[in-house]
Amino acid sequence: MTKFPHDQFAKEYLSELLSPLGKVETGKDVPAEVREIDVLFQPNSINPEYAQTLGLLGKLATTVALIEPFRNAVSPEGIFSGVSKLLNTRADLLREAQREERRLESSKLPFLWILTPTASENLLNSFGFRMPPESEGWGKGVYFLSEAWRVGLIAIHQLPRVAETMWLRVLGRGRVQSEAIAQLNALPVDNRLRANALELLYNLQANLQANLASNSEVDEEDRELVMAIAPLFQEQLQAAQQQGREEGIQQGLQQGIQQGKQEGIQEGIELGRQEQQRLILENFLQVRFGALDENIAAFFPRVSTLNAAEFTVMLLSLSMLSVGEEGRQQVMRLLAENVLRVGGNELGEMLPAVVSNLLALPAAEVRLLLERLPQLSTEELISLLGQNS
Repeated sequence: MTKFPHDQFAKEYLSELLSPLGKVETGKDVPAEVREIDVLFQPNSINPEYAQTLGLLGKLATTVALIEPFRNAVSPEGIFSGVSKLLNTRADLLREAQREERRLESSKLPFLWILTPTASENLLNSFGFRMPPESEGWGKGVYFLSEAWRVGLIAIHQLPRVAETMWLRVLGRGRVQSEAIAQLNALPVDNRLRANALELLYNLQANLQANLASNSEVDEEDRELVMAIAPLFQEQLQAAQQQGREEGIQQGLQQGIQQGKQEGIQEGIELGRQEQQRLILENFLQVRFGALDENIAAFFPRVSTLNAAEFTVMLLSLSMLSVGEEGRQQVMRLLAENVLRVGGNELGEMLPAVVSNLLALPAAEVRLLLERLPQLSTEELISLLGQNS
């Protein structure tokens, strides 16, 4: 569980989107202060097509940039802090250029971007932030200090609700953020950025849920955000299952043509569905719990044979588990219970003992036993695993 899930999400999200355009560092130390730059971006490639897909965010990635995203409305002290980091970074770059006896062009100097969910008119006026001329093409919600400062501020709540601003509006709050997430989810399923961003949102949801479980005074907006993200996982699951069905049909048709057997179609559909469910489960658990050990992975082949309804119920149950070692143990119990149900074994009150004894086995033995499971009767299973440990 992370103490500041929104901060972590913003850093990972910006890093994921900007990394194809250059070097991205998060949590970069500022030598002159005991502070960190949230995101330091240094362009090192020319990819105008990709930058264009990021819309307004892509326009920020044309020079060395310090990007400071705020979950709450930026305060005057937050702006001063960002400017201080900017000046220290600028000084470091100038010293490096002097050591290497080269001239650092003004266009290569770092730029500070402050991303704030809201910004009052009083705050903007007190610092002298101004909207650029319309001819420069920045649009509503983007403000700058005078040119020499190289400081920009984006008031996310003022951004137009258009595709060009979507990637930045995901970092907003409340309805602004929810609308952007819905717009993100509406992108084509095969869009790589969509998939990566949704994965980070699922991770954010997991961290928020962990915080909700341990802290009763969590922001109500966080509760609403958890509820907003939850349906996306279900939609992603349904889309993946549909893709699995389609791929399975194709595989089945090819196999059926080759073998001249109609059964190939159904077999192909089922194999495709199972593989998709296995990948969904593996990716979901990795996002939520990190690297998976062989004990958890041993259950994947059998649990992926659950029907769609059972698989969905299991995933929803997994999403409610706490993040941590206790949660990982609960994951294994839940997987074991579902695997045993796949075999149609009516274990009744013996189920807890069978599950405990199954989990006590080494991963290799678990895998072998699960391979035999379809051939084992309930009595044989109880004989093997039903003894009290």
